[in-house]
Amino acid sequence: MLILHRITKKLLHMIRRSIFDIIKKQLFKSKVILVFGARRVGKTYLCKEIIKEMGGTYYNCELSQVYEALNSSNQNDLFQLLKDQKLVVFDEAQTVPKIGIKLKVMVDHFPNVQIIATGSSAFELRDATSEPLTGRSRTYILHPFSMEEVAMNSSLFEAQTHLDTILRFGLYPQVFKQSDMEMREELFDISSNYLYKDILHFGQVKKPELIQEILKLLALQIGNEVSLNELSKITQTSIHTIKRYINLLEQTYVITSLKSYSTNARKELGKSKKYYFNDLGIRNAIINNFNPLSLRNDVGNLWENFCMIERIKYNNNNRNFINPYFWRNYDQQEIDLIEESGGSIKAFEFKYKENQKTKIPNAFVKLYGNVEFKKINKQNYMSFVTSIV
Repeated sequence: MLILHRITKKLLHMIRRSIFDIIKKQLFKSKVILVFGARRVGKTYLCKEIIKEMGGTYYNCELSQVYEALNSSNQNDLFQLLKDQKLVVFDEAQTVPKIGIKLKVMVDHFPNVQIIATGSSAFELRDATSEPLTGRSRTYILHPFSMEEVAMNSSLFEAQTHLDTILRFGLYPQVFKQSDMEMREELFDISSNYLYKDILHFGQVKKPELIQEILKLLALQIGNEVSLNELSKITQTSIHTIKRYINLLEQTYVITSLKSYSTNARKELGKSKKYYFNDLGIRNAIINNFNPLSLRNDVGNLWENFCMIERIKYNNNNRNFINPYFWRNYDQQEIDLIEESGGSIKAFEFKYKENQKTKIPNAFVKLYGNVEFKKINKQNYMSFVTSIV
């Protein structure tokens, strides 16, 4: 009864996702809909909401009977899953070997059946589907809740009242609006039992403990360029292994990288990267620090990570196809975010406090002219991460 009550309570806090209507518009166009995202961000709930509204059948590919039918060499077993169907969801499809080829066969034989496949690991599902489904698919990323989704389902005022809590506990669906204790327990559960599940399941790593060590080091460096040489020395691991593990963490949607913006000017950083956590609650769980902001010395880092990821969510959910970068030169002049689109660029600097002064670096202006520049702080951030201000 207690477990049922807890699940019911969490479902009451589910928020209508921005990509729900985007996906609906793409249905029944003879395309497989691929939905990627980390485990526990709400892919299953999203798909079941689509089924509830449109009708259809849901299959969990991690269940043995579904897995065996999809993995069967007999095409009739495959076709039975689609027979007399209008819409079919294959959840966690990355668990099925050669799933891309199987989805192609199903689309070719049942062009009028809408297929939706979800996956929590891009290195399995995206690689498996990229070639077989060329021209036959549409791909979408589901993140944890966005500030825009929170605001659209309540109000701007309510969304803003949760800001300090979000900087500490993030926006995972099962975490949002719970008590402090429940949020901690949920985040520790996600970070220990789900975060690396696909990497470990598919045998992509030989040293699971190295993942935690790398993530802790990245968690302490958000907002700074990451030196792979330094990570290699600290962990006593080859740079090749560090690169591979970081790539796997990106492809399971734990972290996001940001490249440096450069036109090969002599004093610009050309190949550096920064890494941000797709959810701050996960970041804080990894370093075991959920302290109130008044007791922390990393508020500036939290704010930069928050602004960066919320902007990525905003652009993704609103189908703004932007190329994001950071900029820094060897004289330590920097800009947190550069957005490039259609040959034009915008520049943004993230400052938690409104009275923190900042201006566009002179070196950048000399190279690129007077581009649009804006400081993002607690007073104006909602217009940066939502379209409803």
